[in-house]
Amino acid sequence: MPDREQTIARLLESGIVAIIRANSPDLALPAAKALLAGGVNAIEVTLTTPGACEAIAAMSRDLGAGALIGVGTVLTPADANEAMDAGAAYVISPVCRTELIAASHARGCPVMLGCYTPTEAQTAHEAGADFIKLFPADTLGPAYIKALLAPLPHLRIVPTGGVNHETLASFMQAGCAAVGAGSCLVSKDIQERRDWAELTRRAERFVAAMKAARGA
Repeated sequence: MPDREQTIARLLESGIVAIIRANSPDLALPAAKALLAGGVNAIEVTLTTPGACEAIAAMSRDLGAGALIGVGTVLTPADANEAMDAGAAYVISPVCRTELIAASHARGCPVMLGCYTPTEAQTAHEAGADFIKLFPADTLGPAYIKALLAPLPHLRIVPTGGVNHETLASFMQAGCAAVGAGSCLVSKDIQERRDWAELTRRAERFVAAMKAARGA
């Protein structure tokens, strides 16, 4: 069984969760390898990817302990369990599904629940969510997060949606625990062209931006 606290520590250390939302499961493994080559080791495969659990199993088997593979777009405990059976080490939902918490914690996996309002975020936290996925973050921005954390500083907020290597610093400086990066990092165009070298370059830019943000 995974160690939940150890996984949480690794996610915080990484600071970047790359989101693979692919049209085909055979794209997930090479995309993950390209991300790892660029220094991004926390990788989420969304359940909207056909054969997502098979892709998670292949990634968990082939990438070894250096990769931290999770599952995203999870809406039910049954989906969470299937993905954890395949090797997912953490569970992410775009919405506030508190029933995912007990199912995931029972398997030693941390949970990130999607929230948009202060009430949703606090409700998720009180229910036991390890992280708050602020989604979609681009419509709210760093100023909202800073304001949210003023009365609720205990929240580990992970903004997702519109976070790129140029805006990453402003989100981290607002007090975020980490960021989620989807199409700004693992774009459909890169996947369609299978331009894994470009994906590695993008990952390197994100990692450099994170280091700079934390250094500042």
